[in-house]
Amino acid sequence: METAQFGATPKGGIKRLTVSDEDKRVRDWFKTECEKLGCKVEVDEVGNMFATRPGKRDDILPIAMGSHLDTQPTGGKFDGVLGVLGALEALRTMVEMGYQSNAPVMIVNWTNEEGSRFAPAMLCSGVYAGVFTPEFAFSREDRAGIKLGDELQRIGYKGTHKAGAIKFSAMFELHIEQGPILEAESKMIGIVTGVQGMRWYEVTVTGQESHTGATPMLLRKNALLAAARMIEAIDQVGMAHLPGVASVGLIENKPNSRNVVPGEVFFTVDLRHPDEAVLDKMEKAFRSALPKIAAEAKVTFEEKRIWNSPAVKFAPELVKCVAQGAAQAGFKSREMASGAGHDAAYIARVAPTTMIFVPCLGGISHNEAESTTQEECAAGAQVLLNALLTHDASLA
Repeated sequence: METAQFGATPKGGIKRLTVSDEDKRVRDWFKTECEKLGCKVEVDEVGNMFATRPGKRDDILPIAMGSHLDTQPTGGKFDGVLGVLGALEALRTMVEMGYQSNAPVMIVNWTNEEGSRFAPAMLCSGVYAGVFTPEFAFSREDRAGIKLGDELQRIGYKGTHKAGAIKFSAMFELHIEQGPILEAESKMIGIVTGVQGMRWYEVTVTGQESHTGATPMLLRKNALLAAARMIEAIDQVGMAHLPGVASVGLIENKPNSRNVVPGEVFFTVDLRHPDEAVLDKMEKAFRSALPKIAAEAKVTFEEKRIWNSPAVKFAPELVKCVAQGAAQAGFKSREMASGAGHDAAYIARVAPTTMIFVPCLGGISHNEAESTTQEECAAGAQVLLNALLTHDASLA
């Protein structure tokens, strides 16, 4: 509730777009709180923050916990934020108890997880994992043409460490489920075994602007009409490949005037499925539908895939630590795959990784109404601490 003041919206949510002024304020707060616990806070070149508390041994790499502090334009208080603040709470508990872990313990705040301002999502954990180059990240532009690299410099969070240079041995990420399964089954903890594959695309449909009153229906080249039919076809791709999903979430219509036939439409496409082979079929179906629709509407289009995040399986030894941590705390749990993308999906390429889910009301997320109880947050933080200490004990 305290950090939700940084970017608070009238409807009770948060608008804290990555590397904005609001993001700088919450980063400064996070840095101060970590330093109070005796942590050394370091920042890499793409703004990822690493707060490390020493362990008994300095010959082994830290065990990391973390997530992200940026939000959607109409985001809730818990998406990503819980993973950073839950980690902070776990570390505070260790400090208050005078508990010294074998390995150093690290909290990470990843830059631009949401991808709502600078696409693609999970951008800077992706740079850390070698999926993207720092130069690619710096060059990403928001819809106003502002570059990520310039904004990092402006708010003072373009660090000196090379991305990937600050190492850790494993990572646990606590997160709200962002779906309805745990709530529906009255389970407190989701033991996350992996993340489904995700692909993002951008489509630009080009027709011809003309006067709505003077242009006969049969002679129009209506880009918006064609885009609407394409969006319907994309929805059908999702319905035909359940439990996969196919979505259009961003659309821009030009010139967006009430008495002009639209001449250009830009929209995004989001395809997801746990099976890469099925995701290939979904991509093929989506791409085969567009040319026919464009031809019938007498328009042209350009389409490109801008992001591909393959399906991920998390480290079995860390998944087991989460299961033991939930059992130790007496919480009902279940294994599950994540339908949403997370930084952990990229980090799994370079270090053992897993996630912990807690319920959210009605499964609603990416929404100002997003809600999780204090009891659920506390349960997640407890299981996070239990899992970390279980893993740490194996390093003795």
